[in-house]
Amino acid sequence: MMIEFGQNMTRRTFVSAAVSAAGSSLLAAPPKSKMGLATTSFMTYAKYREPLDFLERCHALGATGVQVQLPPDAATLKKVRARSEELGMYVEAMATFPKSNDTSEFEQTLKNAKEAGAVAVRTGTSGGRRYEKWNSLTDWKAFVEESTSAVKKIPALADRLKIPVGMENHKDWTIEEQLRLMKQYGSEYFGSLLDFGNNIALLDSPESIMELIPYAKMCHVKDMAVQPYFKGFLLSEMPLGEGFLDLKKIVDGVRKANPRAKFSLEMITRDPLEVPCLTDKYWITFPERNGLYLARTLTMVEKQSNRLQPLPVYSKMSKDSQLRAEEDNVKTCLNYAREKLDL
Repeated sequence: MMIEFGQNMTRRTFVSAAVSAAGSSLLAAPPKSKMGLATTSFMTYAKYREPLDFLERCHALGATGVQVQLPPDAATLKKVRARSEELGMYVEAMATFPKSNDTSEFEQTLKNAKEAGAVAVRTGTSGGRRYEKWNSLTDWKAFVEESTSAVKKIPALADRLKIPVGMENHKDWTIEEQLRLMKQYGSEYFGSLLDFGNNIALLDSPESIMELIPYAKMCHVKDMAVQPYFKGFLLSEMPLGEGFLDLKKIVDGVRKANPRAKFSLEMITRDPLEVPCLTDKYWITFPERNGLYLARTLTMVEKQSNRLQPLPVYSKMSKDSQLRAEEDNVKTCLNYAREKLDL
């Protein structure tokens, strides 16, 4: 803030005004969190695209890091590194999953991440929801074969470049399936991006995420809520502390297993997702699963849905209200993480 030394302002009143302005500035600064923000926390309405802009916004909110898509140009990578170091913030990069027959683009993304000073790189095999993206078991099996072939090649790249790579459990692989991959191909620098809530959509129990913790290289912190609907159940990300996940247990587990892993918030402000687990199509790619998973999940949904009023719906709000709700949700999460999770 600039204070002009006007005609009617004495030196004493100038100093008093300067002190007052400094105090107001300090009061306006949010408390610092140990948690970073993934761009997906603003993917619905604000939609930050430039990493430097996102870095500045996250710093202003009190976050201690970012998980962001980095451009390939060297000048921007250097700027991201310089500014993040100046602000004392970590950077996590995002990489498109490698092709099974050509990993050169993926390798270059890892090198770019290192140039930007990134501490880890997030990747994922599909970017889609299993029960929506695949229409036949044959197609799913082809995806599994191709993805597994690519997974085999990541550890050597990550270990050689010495940068952690986390493969997200992204509503595609069940916990059992991802666990098998990690047991077989996990390495010093290759493991999981542990998303706290995604696998509920695949009828995995909320507690089963604990099985992946030994392989966690990075995290998506989120809380979840559920409610019934006629084709299955609704699933929503919620501000931390307003859902039913045992956040402290998960966070403490990750800290113990990998003290270097960062915690990046993924608070997606959007309408509830429909998980149509009572339809035939949902089950096409789950030949090994049975009614036990369905019964257990619907029992959990019935129990947990009694804790809340209807899940929040944002799509009918005005644009200004949507933007405000998205930012308010992030701020609420940062406050909760700092006060309740030591993040």
